[in-house]
Amino acid sequence: MPAPWQKFILSVALWPAVAAPSPRVDPPPATLTVFAAASLKDAFTQLADTLARQTPGLKVRFNFAGSPNLALQIQQGAAADVFASADDRWMADVRDSGLVADTPRVFVQNRLVVIIPASNPARIDRLQDLARRGVKLVVAAAPVPAGRFAREMLSKLAHTDGFSSDFEQRALENVVSNEDNVKAVVAKVQLGEADAGVVYVSDVTPDVARHVRRLTIPESANVVARYPVAVLKRAASAAAARDFIELLLAPVGQRVLQLNGFIPVGPTS
Repeated sequence: MPAPWQKFILSVALWPAVAAPSPRVDPPPATLTVFAAASLKDAFTQLADTLARQTPGLKVRFNFAGSPNLALQIQQGAAADVFASADDRWMADVRDSGLVADTPRVFVQNRLVVIIPASNPARIDRLQDLARRGVKLVVAAAPVPAGRFAREMLSKLAHTDGFSSDFEQRALENVVSNEDNVKAVVAKVQLGEADAGVVYVSDVTPDVARHVRRLTIPESANVVARYPVAVLKRAASAAAARDFIELLLAPVGQRVLQLNGFIPVGPTS
């Protein structure tokens, strides 16, 4: 007759095998990919921190560039969740390609300003001086919203009291560089590689303001840029994309945009 301890060993051997619990595998953190006009860089970077705090584990990745370059990348299959353009034209281009999931929404506006290096080597004191022979003017390329708006502004000034009728033509003859995005225009002026540049008000950040002077453009000749944003059809993080857009339009988002020099489209308090 087996001893008690032998009976115990035998009973344990007959117990059904129980699988060990599988180690917990947390889902990988979501990544929100935002393609945004270069002028939005500072404001969007701040808002990304706010969204990340609201959504633990969320990573926000940006691609900042000129709106036409971003539109082309999206049309060529680049992975992106959100597209924020500096004008309606390039948003419409992406939408007409069947790549926009939701109706685009205008979330902020902007205006133009002329900047010159703080040292002002060309002795530019007023907007009329942009047409003076020998002045090196830098603008964004014509397909870029900031470049198209700059040319529209120069045309309006040519029909403004105090400006010659050939002001636009003479100013455009002074253009020595057409940049891919507005931040590149800022850099050229900051570095003293240009005597003047046309940029957005929002581009004159505190860091930039130390190195440049501003020439205000009359309201009648200025151009208001409208920025639309939309979720893209191939978005891998559509829910996070919609949360980001809602943040842009919420009071806190509008306030951050306003503090960065943009014109809000909604309440800021």
